[in-house]
Amino acid sequence: MDRKKKIVVIGGGTGTYSVLSGLKRYSDSVDITAVVAMSDNGSSTGRLRDEFGVLPVGDVRMALLALSDEERIDHHTLRSLLTYRFTKGEGLAGHNLGNLLLVALSDILGGEKDAIESLSRLLGLRGKVLPVTTDHISLVARYDDGSEVVGESSIDEPPHDRGERIIESLSVTPSAVLGEGVREAITEADCIVLGPGDLYTSLLAAVVVGDVSSCIQKARGSFVFIGNLMSKFGQTTGFDSAKYVAEIGKYVGRFPDAIYINTESLPPAALARYTAIGEHPVPDAGSGRDETRVVRGDFLAKEMIRNASGETIKRSLVRHDGAKLAALLIESESRL
Repeated sequence: MDRKKKIVVIGGGTGTYSVLSGLKRYSDSVDITAVVAMSDNGSSTGRLRDEFGVLPVGDVRMALLALSDEERIDHHTLRSLLTYRFTKGEGLAGHNLGNLLLVALSDILGGEKDAIESLSRLLGLRGKVLPVTTDHISLVARYDDGSEVVGESSIDEPPHDRGERIIESLSVTPSAVLGEGVREAITEADCIVLGPGDLYTSLLAAVVVGDVSSCIQKARGSFVFIGNLMSKFGQTTGFDSAKYVAEIGKYVGRFPDAIYINTESLPPAALARYTAIGEHPVPDAGSGRDETRVVRGDFLAKEMIRNASGETIKRSLVRHDGAKLAALLIESESRL
């Protein structure tokens, strides 16, 4: 019997959710692992970190939901529950029910690792979710004016006067060791997928932890970047696709073997709303490198996303279609 191919998705947030949701359709032939960034300190996740001293749970929750077995459970109801955000109640308003569930399980079982494993079993997970670290860390960005900002939420949604500043270096404090199983998952992967997601606060936020970058360098498998649809104010204003590849190479120490670029036009209504907040579609400039192949296609989800009631942070309006991405990944990456 042939060995199942191994694919690792690194990142966090809605981009990772889309990719994992698509890939789980191939879980009979592919071993899927999500390595999730753990520096989030905003919204419900940030409040729970402060109040209970737990690890960030928001991106873990979304990865678990993405890989849940839809044939065993009522996925629509489950998704509604795990993404439900309270809009009233003293102390509850703004909190996410799925986050609270993970915190409760951590308290009952004595730690976040056991909580993730327990919820994975309950959801019939078609893959694994691994925190990139179980150390408590904060993301640190140093800008081109010499200033330094600590905390993912402050980097992710900067004040207007910082929006044009360029991030020159990204790190975490304190230094951290990789979570259990992360090193083996990355180095043994047949394919490593980075993105889509906010470059510094979702993707590189995982890469700069411990020796993730050296693990990717040593990995035997292909290294793929799913190109972003839109720039991010305060992070990637003015970036084209080649600039993303260059920044990834700078932090990873290995350039992607491929970049996947969407060719479908974005809805005018969504574009107008992005333009109003200083964000723009990422121009297709290829990879900027002969060694990094470019895979182009229609990867756009058809529906425009709207913030759920009770949201306190801005979410993307347009997203990738996980099924389209997964189908082409499986087809295009020869090792899969």
